[in-house]
Amino acid sequence: MQAIELSKPQTFRMIEIPEPSSPGLGEVIVRTHRCGICGTDVSGYLGKMPFFQYPRIPGHELGVEVLAIGEGVTNVTVGDRCSVEPYMHCGRCYACQRGAINCCEQLQVIGVMIDGGLRPQFVLRAEKLHASSLLSFEQLALVETLAIGCHAADRGNVCQGETCLVIGAGPIGLATLEFVRLRGAQPVVVDLDTQRLAFCRDRLGIEHTLSPGEDLISQLKSCCAGHLPDVVIDATGSEASMSKSFSMVAPTGRLVFVGLTTGEVVFRHPVFHRPEGTLLCSRNALPDDFRKIIGWIEEGRIDTSVWITHKIPFREVAQQFPEIIRPEAKAIKAMIEVT
Repeated sequence: MQAIELSKPQTFRMIEIPEPSSPGLGEVIVRTHRCGICGTDVSGYLGKMPFFQYPRIPGHELGVEVLAIGEGVTNVTVGDRCSVEPYMHCGRCYACQRGAINCCEQLQVIGVMIDGGLRPQFVLRAEKLHASSLLSFEQLALVETLAIGCHAADRGNVCQGETCLVIGAGPIGLATLEFVRLRGAQPVVVDLDTQRLAFCRDRLGIEHTLSPGEDLISQLKSCCAGHLPDVVIDATGSEASMSKSFSMVAPTGRLVFVGLTTGEVVFRHPVFHRPEGTLLCSRNALPDDFRKIIGWIEEGRIDTSVWITHKIPFREVAQQFPEIIRPEAKAIKAMIEVT
């Protein structure tokens, strides 16, 4: 069967791979139906993702169908539609023993460190599947992106009645906004892209959308009843933005980095010491995040209809990927139709 390989930065190619063998203990064979494109995929394509290893079959935002199950599998059955939790943890290290499997010391993320879902079928640990009889494959492929935002809001302990600034209105920032609102906080969004800010206002109903500038601090105070935001979540992956974000936190506020950069993040200590700020990082997501999100989509608490703006046929990934990631494409979430 054919798969799509990212051989090196900016080079996709179609390769032939064998069909998967029978699933082993605790394993399943899945068919990939939909695969979302996220910032990690873009960074991997551009050669800017520190954890990406080449050559690699990408794809970790997946909506899949169970084709076969191995011995001992009880959480799914053949024919189930599932979202994939792509973080392969070891279960033995200190982080795993503490329940922080998203921070496993031996973590292998499919589509990044090991081969992912841009292939018709592959073998996967059954425990990493989260089934739904109600959601479409496209909705299931969105769950991982949403889970990143859910975990970021949890890390910031965003509370009802607080103000929360989300910096960066890309897919992860937009996902974070969903859970800021579900937690009852007042969201404020900052982004350089005026079209993304318009999307937040017109499609998501976000009242306060700001462009960065010299008067950003005063604008934030105006949106937050005279004070700075209680929680700031930076989803840009930009060291410049992350460095500036230390000055945007209210007294006793929390700053969360969900974006990732390989550059240096720098700040003047008094700026963050004065408000007694707390710095947090948010990495990946946890199994409960996937289960909660699937339930909330099923209940209609999360509207996925606004998310998918572009679709790419499997055989056209190499041609369309460079175009879809250009700002001019105005993509919110692009979805690859694998099978």
